[in-house]
Amino acid sequence: MSSILAAVFLTLFKFIVGLLTFSLGILSEALHSLLDMLAAFITYISVSISDKPADKEHQYGHGKVENLSAFLESILLVITSGWIIYEAIFRLISNEIQIKISIWSYIVVITSIIIDISRSRMLFKAAKHNNSQALEADAVHFSTDILSSGVVLLGLVFANFGYYKADAIAALGVALIILYISYKLGKKAIDVLLDKVPDGITELVENKLRSNLAIKNYHDLKIRVAGADTFIKVNVHFKSELDLQTTHKICDEIEKDISTIIPRCEIIVHAEPDDEA
Repeated sequence: MSSILAAVFLTLFKFIVGLLTFSLGILSEALHSLLDMLAAFITYISVSISDKPADKEHQYGHGKVENLSAFLESILLVITSGWIIYEAIFRLISNEIQIKISIWSYIVVITSIIIDISRSRMLFKAAKHNNSQALEADAVHFSTDILSSGVVLLGLVFANFGYYKADAIAALGVALIILYISYKLGKKAIDVLLDKVPDGITELVENKLRSNLAIKNYHDLKIRVAGADTFIKVNVHFKSELDLQTTHKICDEIEKDISTIIPRCEIIVHAEPDDEA
């Protein structure tokens, strides 16, 4: 919610200053902030929905709503960068550049950088605490906004010394940054929607399974992620002489061990007798 309120303030502030100064760099940042506001609102809604428990229709929960919102966010970013690139190239070719640099031009960009630093730190902390990919995506998004605002600030400095094309060039820089962000967010969202196993998760689980001396062998390890939740299924082999109660206890220990390294995970351990003969 604090991120949404910050986005509303920055969007209005940038649009007003951008229209008064005719700075494409600031206007592109204003449009970027408008999408930030929409993205933050989508994240707020998606996190609220994804946190609902599993039901009869959604037996694996609602976690993938987060990943779907991240994918939609990446599409919005691509559209934004396309408009900025078109407008910047048009200004560079036509030489129709009239920018009024004022103290407010610098104030709005510096204010944006300070607010983005604050909310990206807040979101990173919340994402780590809640194991939320949607909040993490927003945190990464706003941390890169700091870089794009820095590019616009540099363009304003050059424009202040008479090199007005620097503003359009800075806008192109912002657009390229946005394209890179959208690619990273979109790829990560699609990977989860297609049930691709996140990097490093398989190794973590296998190391835990190998360290358990009661396990003779394991196979058919399957891992999928939905929002903040991870679902793990594995077949393990135990000594055939173990009784049911002991086997059940070991399975509980396996689930507990894996839960210590992967928060919010649901584990199914299928026990099988190991016949060495």
